[in-house]
Amino acid sequence: MALVTNRLSDTLVHKARSKLGIRFGRFTIAAIAAFATTEVVLTICAGPLDLTATWASLISWFSGALVSYVLSRWAWKLKGRPSLLKETVPFWIVSAMVVAILTVATKFGYHAASWMNLNETERVLFVDAVYGVANVGTFLLRFLFFHYVLFAASVVQDPPGAAEEALASTDPGPEPFARAAESTGPMRALPDDEDPAGSGLSADRSWLTRWRSRHQVP
Repeated sequence: MALVTNRLSDTLVHKARSKLGIRFGRFTIAAIAAFATTEVVLTICAGPLDLTATWASLISWFSGALVSYVLSRWAWKLKGRPSLLKETVPFWIVSAMVVAILTVATKFGYHAASWMNLNETERVLFVDAVYGVANVGTFLLRFLFFHYVLFAASVVQDPPGAAEEALASTDPGPEPFARAAESTGPMRALPDDEDPAGSGLSADRSWLTRWRSRHQVP
């Protein structure tokens, strides 16, 4: 059991550290920030500004979608000016579709609660549950669309691993001995009576040989 748990933990850690896992984590942060923005703006519009339900819903939705758009570009590491037709327009079309799905889900929750003759508390909890399931579903669908379609061009190959980088940094290069031979030149054999350092030892040796022959010293 412990081995299975360790393998599952290692698999989850590997997935979380992968490019898909990092994008998913960043997009989760973007979704939470967008939801919080929607709630704050909706509270301001319905409270201090005293706007109608339609205007409050539209302004709060637009504010949350705007935050989602900016943070989604951050999640996929997009920089520079966005493309209007390839990025901005498709994003807002998807956002409008999400609003439509959530609105239909909310209405379904209201009608289903009335059909089941739920009391006030049960009705609110049931509608919240339906809305939450729809929100999770649209969240996953948006992530898949953004990652594999809308922002797919930003997904590049991962850099080489640490082991490959270390191997490349320690590579001495081709033919190290050949470079050493080229820098020092070919070595040549020296005669026994030749002084390689040029310090005069060869002259002293020749004088000693003549002295021995003159005095008949073996």
